[in-house]
Amino acid sequence: MKKIAIEIKWAILFTIMSLLWMVLEKLCGLHGKYIDYHLYLTNLYMIPAVWVMVLALKDKKKNYYNGQMSYKQGLISGVMVSLIVALLSPLTQWIISYVITPEYFPNVIKRSVEIGYYKTTAEAEANFNYKNYAIQSTIAALVMGTLTTAITMIFIRTKNKSTDDSKTIN
Repeated sequence: MKKIAIEIKWAILFTIMSLLWMVLEKLCGLHGKYIDYHLYLTNLYMIPAVWVMVLALKDKKKNYYNGQMSYKQGLISGVMVSLIVALLSPLTQWIISYVITPEYFPNVIKRSVEIGYYKTTAEAEANFNYKNYAIQSTIAALVMGTLTTAITMIFIRTKNKSTDDSKTIN
């Protein structure tokens, strides 16, 4: 358990950040009055999401690997954070859907039919529901977390000969 304590800590912090982001979206009206802008502005979530992952990897490098972390070690750590976030995703999505913003699904269903994105309410309901979002958020946590880690570790890894995978191919 001590080996992944940092990953657990950052997965919990990531989850809290995600919940706070949803509160911010709701307070800004993106789940109601300004729902037409939600599709675009919700993508700004990637900024704090990447930032939290970078902080997690830097924490692991500094406090577990004593400042010397290989690409592979960081990748494993980031995947662990992503996996824990993915495991928490159904609960996180439940809190978002039923506690923070229960009006989101009815609003987005109504609006998507009004603008013709879906022809019927039933089609919109099939897409905009807790089950669908819980599945999507779980998969996204794994995929995006791993991708973010893979890119981030290019910059965070220790770039000297003392790490096991810092060799370059000529």
